[in-house]
Parts: sequence; structure tokens; C-alpha cells
Amino acid sequence: MTELERKIGYEFRDAALLKQALTTPACRMDHPEGGDNQRLEFLGDAVFGLLSADAVYSTFPDEAEGSLTVRRTHLVSGTALAEAAERIGLRSYLKFNQGAQPIPPRAKVLADSLEAVMGAAWLDGGIAAARAVFAALALPFKENFNEWDINPKGYLQVKAQAMHPPRRPVYEVTQMGGVAHAPVVTVRVSVSGLGEATATAGSKTAAEVAAASALLEKLSHS
Repeated sequence: MTELERKIGYEFRDAALLKQALTTPACRMDHPEGGDNQRLEFLGDAVFGLLSADAVYSTFPDEAEGSLTVRRTHLVSGTALAEAAERIGLRSYLKFNQGAQPIPPRAKVLADSLEAVMGAAWLDGGIAAARAVFAALALPFKENFNEWDINPKGYLQVKAQAMHPPRRPVYEVTQMGGVAHAPVVTVRVSVSGLGEATATAGSKTAAEVAAASALLEKLSHS
């Protein structure tokens, strides 16, 4: 059993599946004829959806569908999976093209690759293997949440429009960097009369969401 297999709680019978799961699309820049992990990512996304739905359904037996949906989305969001990938040190096992730049924290490629590993585990050992990986990742349940946690941009918009006179959040890209397979985007959001906040993520959309969350966090402590 390899170090990574110990971390994910599952030993592969077909080592080639795990190797493919760790091969990012960027590798095709050096080897256009080679495969990558995108098909496994597609499968793993569905497996994570199934296991997270089962987990929240079992853990919160008294909650209605809406709350369960929010919990499931939090449990296996791109951010949650990227953080889980960081915890097991997945970035050090991923295969990139030669000369690739270091990937930033919470980069989308980390979440995508973890989904690929899950897809590979499903193909290699079925539901039992997938459950073992899911358990080993120890994804955190959020016990207390607001229904707007799933849509911080929407919540910030509602708060801004409720002001007198009504305002609107303004999002501005302040910095862009990284490389094609791992962009780094910094966004500042501001609402006149409420303040501003800045956040960095792997895409403009993710950075806007993170910035809105950061501003809401500031407001909750003001």
C-alpha cells in the first residue's frame, strides 16, 4: 500500500486507475496522445453526490429536503473538496506538464483531482471502496448554517437592496495570475455604506463568492 492509499483509506487492485486519476489535463501539453483524469472526475463527482446525500440523510433524520440539500452542497463543494485534498497532500502526487507553476490553495484542479480519485476507487472496488475513501477524507459537516450560506452573493445583494436608498454590490477584479490550468484571481467587492472585502480563488466566479462571504463575515462582527 502506498502512502497516498493509506491516506485515502483504500488500496487499489489496479494501480493504473490511481495513476490516471492523478494525471491532470495539463499533462496533455507534453503528451497530447496521453489520457488524463477528466472522465474519472466526471464519475467521481456523481459518486460524491451519492455518498454525501446518504451521509446527510442519515446524520440529520429530522431535517427537510431543503436543509439537506444545503448540507450536501456544503459537504462536497469545490472548496470543501479542495481543502480535503490539501489535508491529504494530494497536490504532491498530481502529475502536471513540465515547467508547471505551483498551484494555489483551494485551486479547482485539487477538487477535480480528488473527484477523479473517487471515480477511480469506484471503478476499482465499487461502493465499498468509495465509502472507504469518503470516510477517510473526514469531510466536515456544518452543524449550524444560514440558508444563505449557499449563496453569499445573493444574500449580500438582498442586504444592499434593503438599504435606503437601495445599493448594489460592485465586484472588481484587482489581480489575475497563475497559469492556464491553475488561474489565480483576486476580486474586491464593495457596497457603499457597508464596506468592502477582497478574496482570491481559482476563478472569477469563485473569487466573487469568496469576497461576498468575507464581507458578510465582517458585517456579522461589526
